[in-house]
Amino acid sequence: MAQNQQIDPLFCPTETALGLIGGKWKGMILWCICRKTMRFNELHRIIPDISQRMLTKQLRELEDHKIIMRKVYPQIPPKVEYSLSAHGEALKPILDQLEDWSRSYLEQRQAES
Repeated sequence: MAQNQQIDPLFCPTETALGLIGGKWKGMILWCICRKTMRFNELHRIIPDISQRMLTKQLRELEDHKIIMRKVYPQIPPKVEYSLSAHGEALKPILDQLEDWSRSYLEQRQAES
């Protein structure tokens, strides 16, 4: 950044990214979906503390932001699967690096205790 260039306090790319994928549950949802395509009930079993309503809300937000895709199969009962979109796939290496950083941070904190 140029020395005279100022940062617009209303626009920070890091805050934008964290706003899209941050929050109590989105990280865990993305962590699961990064590993494989999943159905709603699979996600709910893996993340039992999240309510169905909140899981639905978080999935819809991720879908609205084009980070995940929702595929509905025309059958009865309906089958719905969630996977990363192309945009979400681009996020995967970043999430992997974030996971590595987090593990290192936690190990360091534990060593300091």
